[in-house]
Amino acid sequence: MTEMMKAVVIETPGGPEVLHLVERHVPKAQAGQVLIRVKAFGINRSELFTRQGHSPGVQFPRILGIEAVGVVEAASGGEFAAGDRVATVMGGMGRQFDGGYAEFTIVPARQVRRLHAELPWAVLGALPEMLQTAWGATFKALRLQAGDSFLVRGGTTSVGLAAIGLARQAGARVLATTRKADRSDLLREHGAHEVIVDDGSIAGRVREFVPGGVNKVLELVGTTTLPDSLQAIASGGVACMAGMVGDQWSIRDFAPMDVIPHLVSLTIYSGGVAEFMEMPLDDMAAAVANGTLRVPSGPVFHIDDVVEAHRCMEENRALGKIVITT
Repeated sequence: MTEMMKAVVIETPGGPEVLHLVERHVPKAQAGQVLIRVKAFGINRSELFTRQGHSPGVQFPRILGIEAVGVVEAASGGEFAAGDRVATVMGGMGRQFDGGYAEFTIVPARQVRRLHAELPWAVLGALPEMLQTAWGATFKALRLQAGDSFLVRGGTTSVGLAAIGLARQAGARVLATTRKADRSDLLREHGAHEVIVDDGSIAGRVREFVPGGVNKVLELVGTTTLPDSLQAIASGGVACMAGMVGDQWSIRDFAPMDVIPHLVSLTIYSGGVAEFMEMPLDDMAAAVANGTLRVPSGPVFHIDDVVEAHRCMEENRALGKIVITT
């Protein structure tokens, strides 16, 4: 008799209530694939956009989920042994093929990494995509170095809090924003030197802390605040847009000569499998384990409560990464 599993299936776009917990047959791994018994997975705003119908090319029904951690059940190519603790992200998960919102998932072996840190699954589940984005945007896109002045716009997002900690470890001077003053202590606890309460126009206050402007900006709110963030950057500096918490895809009436200051560079980060396989995941997980890197832990839900987890994310109630365990 074929083993069954719980899976969260979306048949048609909509609100959190379109996420249906169903029973499906456990899939079988083909050559070059790994069958993972999922122990936990983080949920991401990109999955919210897919659920709402904003991801072109995604066909329904679909099991969402761009990341997962768990234990290898089978790897037909011998790349992994049964029982290996592993993580996987991106590469089409939850979009081109069924993703991590299930008790089992199948992914290509080329996007699977072993995990060596002895951390609870609920902690490990928060790490892969969050740290991949924070690390990639900070060190690949912005090329952050010791001595840089670094502004994180949208500091209380899970990626923002992780980036603050990584940048502080790297020796940068870190400024971070929040729309709510009562979250200032949270930012400082994760490593921010200065906190700015964001009213939509912060460039002047950034320059009060760093005369002439900062030289690196990580923009996580998105296009709604990007023009102002660019005005906070010193000549020769760079901004990286890597998030869209503001839920607006484009800059209205975009005029590059007006929006981008003289000699300031603008880039984006939308890293995937290559960056995940390159990032020092074991080192960062070890730093989490020994307490030298704080990760923004948010609410932990069981897979049975996935609708409430998505509702929590959509209403911005989580002060950290939301994780679902199986």
